[in-house]
Amino acid sequence: MNSIEQYPRKRSQKVVRALLYALLGIWTIFVIYPLLWTILGSFKTNQQFLLHAPWSLPEWPLEWANFTAVWSNYHLGMYFTNSLLVTVASTVLALLLSSTTSYVIARFPFRGSMALYNLYLSSMMIPLILGLIPLFFLLSNLHLDNSLLGLILVYTAINLPFGVFVLVGFFRSMPKELDEAASIDGSSHYGVFFRIMLPLVKPGLISVGMMNVLNIWNEYIIGTVLVNDPDKYTIPVGIAIMQAEMQYRTEWGPLFAGLLLSIIPVLILYIIFQKQITSGMMAGAIK
Repeated sequence: MNSIEQYPRKRSQKVVRALLYALLGIWTIFVIYPLLWTILGSFKTNQQFLLHAPWSLPEWPLEWANFTAVWSNYHLGMYFTNSLLVTVASTVLALLLSSTTSYVIARFPFRGSMALYNLYLSSMMIPLILGLIPLFFLLSNLHLDNSLLGLILVYTAINLPFGVFVLVGFFRSMPKELDEAASIDGSSHYGVFFRIMLPLVKPGLISVGMMNVLNIWNEYIIGTVLVNDPDKYTIPVGIAIMQAEMQYRTEWGPLFAGLLLSIIPVLILYIIFQKQITSGMMAGAIK
């Protein structure tokens, strides 16, 4: 009887699993579709875009000149350098501030520490667009508008609450005996933090860092509002301007090449740190 009763249950589980795999497969197709189309389009000439179907394969030889043209003629190299500088500086600064703040809140509770923590969390609920106008005037009064330094400070402040939210849970889960043992051995608070605590929360740091990189690298609105100097545009702003110019020149090949070049850095980072990101997110969810 038990085997007879378990048969419908196992069959229903197989059906549910098959439906789940089907949904995941459909979702994968939707995710890969624009990436594959971008790769194919980046190796085509303008004539191929006009004469052939959008999904047709590029003709041989491949149009590698699209990459050199968009890098030099459309200043993508300058936009790429600006985005790289802003992303790296903002991510490092945000990780440093969020980790130190989280460590103090989690390991050294004081009067008002929970209020400070809740203040960070509440700031995540405020839509960014509501603060654009006062933010613009604040940077203007500080003479930081239209500068990469102003963008770095703004992106750091925007990504700081999320880092605090994630890392506080990691630091709270660490045994207090680690701090006590290190203090007995003569280590200072800075030594405990940099030599013991930070290596232990490495999965959380990588997860937060990757989220910061994605947010900063792809950010468009703040870069458009706070910067109006073409020499200081980041990649999203630069590609938007390129798209506006190229649609009248029908230079679709360089445009797709620019999009592909903007995707590659983030894709490489994700492939390298995929395991750490997954483990960090799962550990953060549990904590």
